[in-house]
Amino acid sequence: MAWGVVFWSIATFLTPWAARHSTAMLLAVRALFGLAEGVAIPSMSTHLFRWFPCNERASAVGIAMAGFHLGNVMSLLVSPIILSSVGINGTFAFFASLGFVWLSAWIGRIPNDPRDSPDISHSELQLIRAGKIDSKAESSQLPPLRHLFSKLPALAVVLANVANNWVYNVNLKQAAWFSAVPFGVMALSGYLAGASSDLMIKSGCSIIHVRKLMQTIGFIGPAVSLLSLKYAQTPISAAVLMTMALSFSAFSQAGYFLNIQCWNCCCHLHKHNNSRKIDN
Repeated sequence: MAWGVVFWSIATFLTPWAARHSTAMLLAVRALFGLAEGVAIPSMSTHLFRWFPCNERASAVGIAMAGFHLGNVMSLLVSPIILSSVGINGTFAFFASLGFVWLSAWIGRIPNDPRDSPDISHSELQLIRAGKIDSKAESSQLPPLRHLFSKLPALAVVLANVANNWVYNVNLKQAAWFSAVPFGVMALSGYLAGASSDLMIKSGCSIIHVRKLMQTIGFIGPAVSLLSLKYAQTPISAAVLMTMALSFSAFSQAGYFLNIQCWNCCCHLHKHNNSRKIDN
């Protein structure tokens, strides 16, 4: 996570310079940004798996993803102000500097494992570790891609992620407020979906049924909203439907997205069992 923030902050800072230099340089810098940003979701999933109790994972994902969405809201609202004050170079420099400010707090306060944190009490650590493997050993060898994609859960997560993430052609420059509101509502609905999921599971509902319910809402809701968008007669009605689509889409965070952590758990268990076989 730390190295990802370093490289995508550097890439953000270099973007205006690369755009002035050449198209090839701009594409290279943005490719670096995409590669660095790609570690965010996997790293977040790993940290949530380690740092939160099993029965609070959906709420934790809702809170973490709310940060993503609220970041979109803040950037859409603040960017026009910064652009008018210091220009495009200053805007990219400002957002790049935020990455290093965040990094200065992250490196010193958040270890890889809660058992290494001096700020966590014994009772809190027991709550976090309930139902998890005691071994801290992790394999440094990456699994073969052929083995990874031969597993049905991994394929299901990939396909669900492709279907869930879509892009709609909206002119953000002319409608910052209209563009920001859907992401704000998405942050709220994602947290509500996660909290509701954990509450349903704690009350005795099947984990599989809860995950399927949330994912059904996360797919059907946006589909109905986007189909209805064809009949929107005013910009406000179109904005409402887009907001509804993104709001329902956030329910997927309590659906397929939680399977990434379950897959993470299975990988840890597989490593743990293999190490026991070697020891025996």
